[in-house]
Amino acid sequence: QLPLVESGGGLVQPGGSLRLSCVASGSIFSIYRMAWYRQAPGKQREFVASIGNYGTTAYADSMKGRFTISRDNAKNTVYLQMNSLKPEDTAVYYCNADVSSQSATAPDNYWGQGTQVTVSS
Repeated sequence: QLPLVESGGGLVQPGGSLRLSCVASGSIFSIYRMAWYRQAPGKQREFVASIGNYGTTAYADSMKGRFTISRDNAKNTVYLQMNSLKPEDTAVYYCNADVSSQSATAPDNYWGQGTQVTVSS
């Protein structure tokens, strides 16, 4: 099992900002796609944003213009900058990554434990 550890969640007022981080550790040869998903109470987990190993990004429509995903390959870290937060952004945010532990092996998919983001006044 490869640990993905998220951090940066918390309580923020509507209109505020948070920056989430997710660090991959352990036996890593290469990290491919990294992504963020979220799950609100009583709802299914949904896609937020993704970034490829060459920097290609994708966003869910409701996050475009407010959220920015980025990565630091040297630190095996993916970030999610969240601006103009709304109460409906309240959810547990999960990191997801495709990681290969050895050369010429197919990557495995890993999930982090999640970090709580609460947007409330």
